[in-house]
Amino acid sequence: MNADTWPEVDGSTHDNFRDVLIIGAGISGVGAAYRLQEMAPDLSYAILEGRERAGGTWDLFRYPGIRSDSDIFTFSFPHTPWQGNTLLAHGEDIRNYIVDTAHTNGIDEHTHFSTSVVAANWDSSTDLWTVDTLSDGVPRTYRSRFVFLCTGYFDYSGGYTPDLPGMEKFTGQVVHPQQWPEDLDHTGKRVVVIGSGATAITLVPSLAVDAASVTMLQRSPTYIASLPMTDPFTTLTQRVLPDSPAHTALRWRNALLMVGSYQLCRRAPKTARRVFRAMTKAQLPRGYDIDKHFKPTYAPWDQRLCVVPDGDLFKAIRSGRATVVTDRIAEITADGIRLESGDEIPADIIVTATGLKLQAFGGIELSLDGERLEVHDKFVYKGHMLEDVPNVAWSIGYTNASWTLKADMTAQAVAKLLVYMRSHGYTHAIPDRQGKAVDSRPVVDLASGYVTRSLNELPKSGTERPWSVRQNYILDRIDARFDDLTESMTFGLADNARVAAADIAPVYRIWPRKVGTQ
Repeated sequence: MNADTWPEVDGSTHDNFRDVLIIGAGISGVGAAYRLQEMAPDLSYAILEGRERAGGTWDLFRYPGIRSDSDIFTFSFPHTPWQGNTLLAHGEDIRNYIVDTAHTNGIDEHTHFSTSVVAANWDSSTDLWTVDTLSDGVPRTYRSRFVFLCTGYFDYSGGYTPDLPGMEKFTGQVVHPQQWPEDLDHTGKRVVVIGSGATAITLVPSLAVDAASVTMLQRSPTYIASLPMTDPFTTLTQRVLPDSPAHTALRWRNALLMVGSYQLCRRAPKTARRVFRAMTKAQLPRGYDIDKHFKPTYAPWDQRLCVVPDGDLFKAIRSGRATVVTDRIAEITADGIRLESGDEIPADIIVTATGLKLQAFGGIELSLDGERLEVHDKFVYKGHMLEDVPNVAWSIGYTNASWTLKADMTAQAVAKLLVYMRSHGYTHAIPDRQGKAVDSRPVVDLASGYVTRSLNELPKSGTERPWSVRQNYILDRIDARFDDLTESMTFGLADNARVAAADIAPVYRIWPRKVGTQ
């Protein structure tokens, strides 16, 4: 029977059940839906999105200059060529690209907007998830066989702001980039941006165009690399090849460059330090104190590398429109910031670009047979599932390369698993360590403050396959090509699926048990 014609059961309509529920309509969620349609077209699915439109991160962040710090050819989908020759794309363009991809492929027709997922409970007697949501504030329950969490790993409700003494005295405006006011006018204002990460270095040159002054106040420096917005290879490739082959060639070229540069930084950190210093020195005024403001204390890629297009941050510094101050805050005063050195920075607007708050699974409360799941106790399986947790996948991208490179592999792996389960009649798949001891490490392998503050919010990675989360696109591609779906995995049929199949199959679509191929 077709899923769209299932009758009501227990007060639920057919519209409340899907084989797969995808949580989130950002680049991961839309990519997951595309792979499901491509590889498992007979499975029903829906996307539940808490915001009013698609785009995820790229709909949430609205601050000036918002852009990707990964090149767009690896950040975009492999199946949908990016139209344009710039390497770094603006946030609005990325959001439009996600929306257009969803519309072109009919994915938007499966998306329920303004639907926030609150909790999900697994029932082992039926092998079904019950998912509780608020749709425009009204409670609504869905049921599904599989839940695909495409929620990222930070808290959309608000970013991290440290406890800054005296903030209540400040007479100007305080803004966090995650909640940028649409009506904020910084023209002719003195702006201080607290922070030195990707958000700060994006904001500073953008604000400097109209502000009276912009100061980037940092406790310690960050590695910053300048990337040209266009390059001859990209232009030539797009000129001589059709869209799809050109996109594939540029995607692989840029992915290999990312992997190679990361390996250089990790294997030869002293050499990498010298390269970064030389590149930075060449773009700053003669006599600039590089070692104070642009010489990090940590090794390259201990924290995520920041990228600026065409050196725009350094251009703003050279022009005198932007200033970098390296110091610690003593207190916020009525009209600015007093530093521990005794200096004061006047300000009309303070921007707290002080980082994100990490959050697993969009804050959804997961439970198994009514017992709350403590996710920080669980190992991640093959980078996208959780040990002992049935029929759940989590899309998490790379920290040292474009998010989408890993998210797309995850989407394909989940679709492949679902096809395998259905062809064999299995109603659950549970990653199982079978008592094997595994050493643990953080699932996000960075020393950034936003990571170290929130380690207990996330599951953990092991140090060996299949329980390790690896940051290597090439090796992950090889593993995906030869992946054994049965490795450390327990498959089975719901306890009462056989005896109750006649009653629940019309609604829950218990897959027939038949011999199939992987």
